[in-house]
Amino acid sequence: MALGSVVEFFRNLPPKQCSCCGQEVKEMHDCYTHQCEKCDTEDLK
Repeated sequence: MALGSVVEFFRNLPPKQCSCCGQEVKEMHDCYTHQCEKCDTEDLK
């Protein structure tokens, strides 16, 4: 697989969705969270 096609693969992935509420998760390159910030904060309470 050529480097260009690997880059295209990741570029074309759909945005990650929160596993609790389904909202789009804004993630950082080094983050593996599956919940949005709101749901993650509520879990800590």
